[in-house]
Amino acid sequence: MSAREEILARIGKAVAGAGDVEIPRDYRRGRQGDDLVELFAERVDDYRAIVHVIPAAEVPDKIDECLGERHMIVPDGFDRPGGWSDLKTADGVVTNCAVAIAETGTIVLDHGPGQGTRSQTLVPDYHLCVVRADQIVAGVPEAIARLDPARPLTWISGPSATSDIELNRVEGVHGPRTLEVIIST
Repeated sequence: MSAREEILARIGKAVAGAGDVEIPRDYRRGRQGDDLVELFAERVDDYRAIVHVIPAAEVPDKIDECLGERHMIVPDGFDRPGGWSDLKTADGVVTNCAVAIAETGTIVLDHGPGQGTRSQTLVPDYHLCVVRADQIVAGVPEAIARLDPARPLTWISGPSATSDIELNRVEGVHGPRTLEVIIST
């Protein structure tokens, strides 16, 4: 018998005859009186991301302004012509999101249309993400309810950053160094 099998056998013996335990799933949902767009923008800004809250009609012009002359990866399904697909030479990526969480300032990609592949969103140094106001939920339970658990999920809370033992912050180690977010109202 392998060590794994032995451990699982011991666990099985220990719980034999135990009744099923109901786990409550009545998580708090929603926040009373909060403006979710404002809260999300504030939290994303706290992470040192660049945030723009603008009317939907202004989004295409703002995208053009943010991208400038950068060579960008534009994933299939993103509403913008053209694209740059070479990870080695792209300056950044522009995506939509699946859902955004106001309480945590987190953007979730499920890599559906307009969201690119995981490598397209983690390798470039710059990420511009467009978030619609109706994609912003109060907390993690609401986000989980909107997501398909079978899809690959990337959770983004600000630009990539880490600190060494002396607490020196280093950005861009395991993802984009710069995160810019357009919130479309």
